[in-house]
Amino acid sequence: MESLEETFRYFIELSFNGTRFNGWQIQPNAPTVQDLIEGKLAQILGERPLVVGAGRTDSGVHASFYVAHFDTTKRLTDTANIMYRLNKMLGADVSILRIYPVKNEAHARFSADARKYIYYVNFQKDPFAQEIEWLYPYHLDFEAMNQAAAVLFEFSDFTSFSKLHTQVKTNICRIDEAKWLVKGSKAEFHIKADRFLRNMVRAIVGTMIEVGLGRVSVDEFRKIIALKDRSRAGYSVPGKGLFLTDVIYPDGLQMQV
Repeated sequence: MESLEETFRYFIELSFNGTRFNGWQIQPNAPTVQDLIEGKLAQILGERPLVVGAGRTDSGVHASFYVAHFDTTKRLTDTANIMYRLNKMLGADVSILRIYPVKNEAHARFSADARKYIYYVNFQKDPFAQEIEWLYPYHLDFEAMNQAAAVLFEFSDFTSFSKLHTQVKTNICRIDEAKWLVKGSKAEFHIKADRFLRNMVRAIVGTMIEVGLGRVSVDEFRKIIALKDRSRAGYSVPGKGLFLTDVIYPDGLQMQV
């Protein structure tokens, strides 16, 4: 019987500006972060590894911290050099922060305990932030919006905020953090959960905007979630204001070298 070749698994920590990408996951005839990294790694390793990400990101969405893994038949003894070479090849929109060996059972997506996103809103036009913040020059009631954010902790089924016709087995999520912070002419929505549905954060923010405008009450926001009907929730805000900012893993995944 032919023996299987030994493989080694590595985590990649990275950040990317999603403006010019159609999200993380490979799509036909569209630029994606996954496709770019796989192609450049193939040039370095002499084999094209499957680079598995911590999760999808929509078109235009950014990540200040993202994690992926790949398997290779080569033991990488100088990951700092691999990182240096990748960064030279990837262009300005993607930065590799770290590459390190992990146990073969470690998985960038399924091993993660939680993920955190921040949505950035700017009330004043800023030519230097137009790719990374959503301009919304209208008054919002953030006290009501934070009351609505607290309602999220009452639920686990977020079908009302999920993109329709997705191939997921469940719409159950555990929300660990949800709050609005106002900083001068800007606002940030922070949300942390064990998992997120496609389009979930942008739909939550869009519905909370309706609360902030006084068009939807906090109690109506609660009813929208309970109905488990996407058509009852608000619109999805633009992807450019959304950042994945953290992916949290349990201890013990990294291999000691």
